[in-house]
Amino acid sequence: MEVARRSPGSELTRIAGRRVFRAIRNVLGPEDSGVEPRIHPTLAAWSDEQVHAAVSAVSSCWCNIRQREGTLEALRALPGACRRALERAEAAAGRTFNVFGTEVRFGESGAIDWSWDPLSGERYPLQPISRLQVIREGMDPKYPWALGRLDQLLALGQGYWVEEETARRERYAAQFVAQVSDFLDSNPAGRGIQWACTMEVALRAANLAQALYMFADASAVREPAFLRRALGALEQHAHFVEHHLEDHWLVPNNHLISDYVGLLVVGALYPALPGARSQVTRALHGLQRQMELQVHPDGVSFEGSVPYHRLSLELFTLAYVVAHGCGLALGTRFAHRLRRMFEVSRDYCSERGLAPQIGDNDSGRVFPLCDRPSLEHGYLPLLGAVLFGDAELKAQGAELPDEAAWLLGEHGHQCFSRLRGRAKPRSFSSPGSGLHVLRGAGAVLTVSAGPVGQRGLGGHSHNDRLSFELHLAGHPVIVDPGTATYTRDPALRNAFRSTAAHNTLEVDGHEQSPLRATRLFSLPDHGGCEVRSFEPGPRTERLVARHRGYAALPAPVQVERTFVLHKDERVLSVMDALEGKGRHDLVLRLHLPDEQVRLRPVTPEERQRAAHVGVPPDSIGPVAAELGPEGALRAVVLFSHPLRPDTAPARYSPGYGEVRNCRVVLGSVETEVPIRLGMWVLFH
Repeated sequence: MEVARRSPGSELTRIAGRRVFRAIRNVLGPEDSGVEPRIHPTLAAWSDEQVHAAVSAVSSCWCNIRQREGTLEALRALPGACRRALERAEAAAGRTFNVFGTEVRFGESGAIDWSWDPLSGERYPLQPISRLQVIREGMDPKYPWALGRLDQLLALGQGYWVEEETARRERYAAQFVAQVSDFLDSNPAGRGIQWACTMEVALRAANLAQALYMFADASAVREPAFLRRALGALEQHAHFVEHHLEDHWLVPNNHLISDYVGLLVVGALYPALPGARSQVTRALHGLQRQMELQVHPDGVSFEGSVPYHRLSLELFTLAYVVAHGCGLALGTRFAHRLRRMFEVSRDYCSERGLAPQIGDNDSGRVFPLCDRPSLEHGYLPLLGAVLFGDAELKAQGAELPDEAAWLLGEHGHQCFSRLRGRAKPRSFSSPGSGLHVLRGAGAVLTVSAGPVGQRGLGGHSHNDRLSFELHLAGHPVIVDPGTATYTRDPALRNAFRSTAAHNTLEVDGHEQSPLRATRLFSLPDHGGCEVRSFEPGPRTERLVARHRGYAALPAPVQVERTFVLHKDERVLSVMDALEGKGRHDLVLRLHLPDEQVRLRPVTPEERQRAAHVGVPPDSIGPVAAELGPEGALRAVVLFSHPLRPDTAPARYSPGYGEVRNCRVVLGSVETEVPIRLGMWVLFH
């Protein structure tokens, strides 16, 4: 209800209209009607010449085969770029896939099991989507969806462009034909897990459309029978997406952006397909509107998640690149906000290009052109620098990322070379999104403080009000534990979303907002979190925020947390002021990315160093925590009286499906409120 109250009346009317339309359509026929396997009558009547003409690229989009030489020039200028492309192509040709850290091998001549979940060993049945049970405990649809997006088709296209030997190029083309045919044979439209999510259908269509362009001169691909089938599949996918747009939810999110991107890419690259013109028009208007609705004016995504900021940024960028290459316009307002999104990525990345893991992380990407760890976002501002010719997004000495070489070719490389890098990542506060970054002295402090994402729905938000991540000299030292999984294990999903899984103060074991096993993508905003002040400066940076997540306790408590980054002294101060009454159990946690932590007595030198930032020596407890490998410390943490430091086993998920052991440092006490307590992180 709270989300509905925040939504404009016109938006609620539109959503209600969409729901009524779908209800009527489902009464008149099953939800998956009209998408059964077929070739559109118009396509069936095309001559071989017309079929070839449909894939004879007329646009100047990045995947046009005529762009190959320029792209190769850009790639050759990047150390290892051609090798990386060929390695990706070889893996795709051998049907070997890394799916969220799990290697899946089918063999070059083996059939790909498109419905298989490798974690559970179970398969989704090939049922009509109206009867398919997607959410099944113990199974994870994201694993078969990762295969069904057909990212590997672009990897094969990369190999086809980079490889010089004719036989190897023909092998990549043959694998492209074989894998497309295998997918279409195994996944009839409207049936099975590969058609159960419109976003996945749309992104698959975009990948197939671009890859088909890349193979436009391959003899195996130019066989009229295959081309008819591939074009029919594109028309079929676009038809499905158009009739199953994910715009009927109360708060549409990145799924709807994906739907529009799929329609735009297919329609713009293949304008002769039935319905393409109207689909492109609809997609352009939809993307312009969602840029306004899903991205705050300061450029931060409304998802409440840094990894989903990356996903949305890649989605909007692909739309921008394809539209520009096809002579279509998304407008100056769209471009302006897109550039702001790139600025945000510059400002939250550490010196090593690593992003903080605030909110959900499903490792989602749209540019399957270079393999990267889930939290490596440093390529984003560099891509933006080329796209907008903006030296403020380019760091000095930075190399052109592979993605920019592929998407923008030789012209992009020349533009990048001319730019004199002037990027200076800045501190910023985004009250609307709840994302705040303080920088200085080699530290990047990212704080979650504000409303939950998606206009209060909180679909990808966690109970992390007043939690933070700290990177020092580019290395993650204090981290958000991540996501691990979505629907496969509801208990694990909520454990990683819980207050106890974040670097914030827990009171009486209470959650900031209730977590329910039946609502894994909803987090009611009960915390009432707000920023009281944000003060960047040359010597100190200060952020003060509070939340009311413990107002429902029998003896209510309000928490105000003050972060002060002392740049000259290289000290971070994190202090909690608790207002209320009664006796409470308090636990302050610091989650680590590894198990490198030791407790030992505080030294006189450390007390003196803390005193330089105004800490009374007698307020510091006797035990300190060393973070990092012995002999190569990252930081030392001091705790205020009366906190009792300890460590415990924990879990860290740096990417979806990836879980490893780590440690958590705890400072706990049972005491009367009101009280002030906290900690000081001394950088090494």
